[in-house]
Amino acid sequence: MAHLSTCFSLENASGKHDEKRLKQGLDALPGVTSVSVSGNGCVAVDYDTTGIRHDEIRQRVQQLGYQLRQTE
Repeated sequence: MAHLSTCFSLENASGKHDEKRLKQGLDALPGVTSVSVSGNGCVAVDYDTTGIRHDEIRQRVQQLGYQLRQTE
């Protein structure tokens, strides 16, 4: 059982409404232990790898309607 953390930088997230929507949507995933959303569109997720994979979390963020910032 491995615990990991990941961060996503989002293009179109701002404000309390987006923060609440992301937190609720990601907290519902099996294996997610913690979700933190900052005001500048960064989402930090702690998770247990026996319950979920990084790609599944990323996919859920996109299903919620948020676009990931491209990194160089």
